[in-house]
Amino acid sequence: MIGKSDFADEIEAIRQQVRTFVETATEKALQPKLRNRLDLALRGLVQDVEGALQRIDPIALPSVVFDPSNPKIIGRFTALALVAQDREPLAEIGKFYGSGVYAIYYRGDFEPYGPLKNSETPIYVGQAAPAVANAHTARDQGPRLAARLNEHRKNIAKAETTLRVEDFEARFLVVQSGWETAAEDFLIHLFRPVWNSETNILYGLGKHGDDATTRANKRSPWDTLHPGRVWAAKSIEDARTPDVIIGDLEAHFRSHPPLMTREELLDTFFAGLRQR
Repeated sequence: MIGKSDFADEIEAIRQQVRTFVETATEKALQPKLRNRLDLALRGLVQDVEGALQRIDPIALPSVVFDPSNPKIIGRFTALALVAQDREPLAEIGKFYGSGVYAIYYRGDFEPYGPLKNSETPIYVGQAAPAVANAHTARDQGPRLAARLNEHRKNIAKAETTLRVEDFEARFLVVQSGWETAAEDFLIHLFRPVWNSETNILYGLGKHGDDATTRANKRSPWDTLHPGRVWAAKSIEDARTPDVIIGDLEAHFRSHPPLMTREELLDTFFAGLRQR
């Protein structure tokens, strides 16, 4: 039978080994790459210890505690409310009051976007902040969502050789001021939309035009693959060639296949809420 004092010497030896290791590693300044590797290794050790504690505890521990005040939880439920909305043709969205979050979907025949067709994964997600911080009503927020969606519609329409506005749909959700960022962050993490800058593939849709002689940046991948905006055509160099962009897209869809059904989508939402 195991007594209270059993393993005390072994645990103390492990503790001393960790102390010695840390002292040795911090005797001189570490290069960033080595410091990052050590950080990951130590965090992995912490996870191993926590896993051992769970295994020897006869009482089960939930994997996560549900905290309604956690911004990530609020972001998840706000995102769920967004995908509960019906899709509307992007070309037909008029003016309406409210700020919040939105998702744009592609259902056309542009071959590089083939995996997205008829899927539940948007090509782009975003937010529109209220006109007045902490606005309490949709009217006070101003017609921010409508303006942002119609701005995207106009930019897509300019890429007439590769895209058709008729091939895009949108979902949008008016959100209480202050929570739109949490929802957008969750949507980006969940869907990894290829037009979002965070995915680092086809960024550039949201850029605003300025004279090429006044900026040092190169033409964005979005404008390279979807030419049509006059100001972007003035740039003399692409940030990435079309072949590189297509290759990046193919690799992305292999690593992150689009969610094809509503059932898949909902299960993904629910998975992050399960405690066991």
